[in-house]
Amino acid sequence: MSDRALGRAGLTRRQILIGTAGIGLMAMPRWVQATPAEAAAAIAKITGGAKPAAGRITLRLPQIAENGNSVQFAVAVDSPMSEADHVKSIHVIAEENPFPQVATFYLSPANGKAEVTMRMRLAKTQTVRAIAVMSNGSAYEAQQEVKVTIGGCGG
Repeated sequence: MSDRALGRAGLTRRQILIGTAGIGLMAMPRWVQATPAEAAAAIAKITGGAKPAAGRITLRLPQIAENGNSVQFAVAVDSPMSEADHVKSIHVIAEENPFPQVATFYLSPANGKAEVTMRMRLAKTQTVRAIAVMSNGSAYEAQQEVKVTIGGCGG
């Protein structure tokens, strides 16, 4: 469409471009982050509403993460990993990440050892929780705060 035709319609090319850019910005998703309450709701869903007990689970994380884009963690659960007593699943929850449930690992007695390790991205300084669900339905929890410094996705 020529400038002359646009002028007859009452709009200039500049007005159309500005309007199109404004609509595009409104359609972009906002960066969101979960809240500790949403993380607690995720934990309640994992445990069937039961409060996880302390003990049997060890969560290893750095106290200070210089780069929030890659934070290594390890979770170990004290379990004989027998048919009668084993870890069914391990869940890692980062309270204030956009999606608080960072990872879920499913285990069986055949694993022999209830230990997992991985890297995760942390949006900012926050508490990370590990939940272990046992074969008898009980759940255990460990938590640690990780301070994210420069390089994190939100600091």
